[in-house]
Amino acid sequence: MSGRSPEVVVIGGTYIDMDIRCGQIPSAGQSVLGSELLYTLTGPGPSQAIEAALCGCNVHLISKVGGDPFAQTAKEILAGFNVDTEFIYTAKAKNTGVVVTLVNSEGENAVCYCSGANSALTSEDVEAAEQIISEADVCLIHGKMQQEAIVTAVRCAMVHGTKVILNPAAPLDQEGQETGDLPADYFTVDILLSNLYEAAEIVDLSAANVRTAKLIGSDLVARGVGTAVITMGRRGCMVIDRSGADQIAGYEVELVDQAGSGDAFAGAMAAYYAVENDVRGAVEFASAAGALACTKFGSIEALPTKADIIELLQKEEDEQIE
Repeated sequence: MSGRSPEVVVIGGTYIDMDIRCGQIPSAGQSVLGSELLYTLTGPGPSQAIEAALCGCNVHLISKVGGDPFAQTAKEILAGFNVDTEFIYTAKAKNTGVVVTLVNSEGENAVCYCSGANSALTSEDVEAAEQIISEADVCLIHGKMQQEAIVTAVRCAMVHGTKVILNPAAPLDQEGQETGDLPADYFTVDILLSNLYEAAEIVDLSAANVRTAKLIGSDLVARGVGTAVITMGRRGCMVIDRSGADQIAGYEVELVDQAGSGDAFAGAMAAYYAVENDVRGAVEFASAAGALACTKFGSIEALPTKADIIELLQKEEDEQIE
């Protein structure tokens, strides 16, 4: 990556994770005593924005919070990481998105989340942020929002020539439905980033494995996507465009917690791609970020800095030379 500070806009959901430790996870009608309660900022919006900021970008987050104390907490944490919060809107009648995680003594967990204000982000909210989208090098969009707002963001970025990375997760207004029937605008983006199983659902292919990843990506490219990036966990990533397909190997690290790996990957890829028009280089950089995020507990707490990522890349390069 070059020395200048790239401009990145992230659009994604904001949540507060209420992590409750308990001896056992209660069954229906049962009450148990918790031993510890932790509040942390989470969600693809804040996590990906913070990762891009840790990689040296000027970052704006477009998201929505509720009319509760969690909203100010979220903004203060983001500001501490130099993420601009001007376009984090407030839906006063709703709560900030919340994830409640119950963790028992054996490390097993049960999760319940309430989307709250995230379901209230509108096309008008996105249009009001058109200026920053037009000035950005990359717009990174996570699909778990209202589909209309996502489509508006994609169109706005494309009109202004801003590169778009889209993770087409199931929209909040279509939860429980098949993800295969996506708007045509989703297939106009520069990079469609998805895990193997989500990508297989989009192209309606039941066999999701490393052998079919190239076929899945080729289908996405045939539909109009510039480049399909399919993540496959420890098996690395498949990068497919009109020039061919390449499998980018993963990194061997001590696995501690995978909670923040996907967001670290997306944020780091956006940071690299904002400066260099090199998708494969961006994926290699992002893969190192995702691997490092697996070596620590937490989501935001586990996000690596640019220096951390470069150090791992250099270490891998030195080992290959030896």
